[in-house]
Amino acid sequence: MKRLIAWGAALASIAAAGMAVAGDYPDRPISLMVSYSPGGATDFQARIVTMMSGDEKYLGQPFVIVNKPGAGGKVGWNNFASSASTDGYELAAYNVPHFIAQSIKFDTKYNIENLEPIANWGADPAVFVVGKDSPFNSIADVVKYAKENPGKITVSGAGLFVGHHIAYLQIEKATGVKLSYVPHKGGAPALKSVIGGQVMAGVNNLSDAFRSKDSLKIIGIADDERNTEFLPDVPTFKEQGFDVDDSSVNFRGIMARKGTPQPVIDKLAKLVPEMFKDAKVLKQMKAGGSPVKIMTREQVQAMWKKRQAYLTDLLKDLKADGK
Repeated sequence: MKRLIAWGAALASIAAAGMAVAGDYPDRPISLMVSYSPGGATDFQARIVTMMSGDEKYLGQPFVIVNKPGAGGKVGWNNFASSASTDGYELAAYNVPHFIAQSIKFDTKYNIENLEPIANWGADPAVFVVGKDSPFNSIADVVKYAKENPGKITVSGAGLFVGHHIAYLQIEKATGVKLSYVPHKGGAPALKSVIGGQVMAGVNNLSDAFRSKDSLKIIGIADDERNTEFLPDVPTFKEQGFDVDDSSVNFRGIMARKGTPQPVIDKLAKLVPEMFKDAKVLKQMKAGGSPVKIMTREQVQAMWKKRQAYLTDLLKDLKADGK
């Protein structure tokens, strides 16, 4: 009986400590690691969706963005999964399918089992872009040239096994042509390569391309339907006769490292989606051409598991170099 009483007292003490942690948290700024370059879609959107965090009705403390780009996100996520604190003051932005596909194809320190989703803020389709002066005005134009010049069309993207790369692999398969993929350290430098003429084409995020649309031609969307909000005149690949679906759509959100106290996770999971819904946030996201898709922790957990199964099958025959 004494042991039971002591055990009960210990559990009560742990519960009380958890409640205290959640009650006091956060009492200082929170860092949000973005594993892509400043100015890219993830960085751009992360700064918008967290801008109201200091409001007392949300977290009462600001988010501080920390960029750790490299290897299509692997540098930042490996660092986060292996050395970030688990006290709730070091969080990270996630990109799906990016980190899931990479954990399948590479020996990474991160996977869906050692990361804790908090909430999702957006879903950004991949688009195929060419320079303003490019002779290509449709995917058919690209395919015709590529058939006559195998491997000559260089296509930029934000690293290996990110959404851009997955869309690229689908495009090659659907069109039956050989292109040449050129990985970059993020969406921003990948897009600059297209605008500057260093590559002939690029696969990028709708949001990045939308903000640069005066310097580019956007000739195809890798999704199941057109984006009527931002690019109503740009057809999907399917509309142009090529079977490319929504597998590369880039889901973005916030996650914690496994081991973060459950009361802290619960508090974040309750308040962060509400922060994403703030009218000021939604206004800025729309102004930046950034599609919003707010999902709760439970919805993200289900989405992660579904994408894990789908990507395992999709990528099973590909080597680690993406070929």
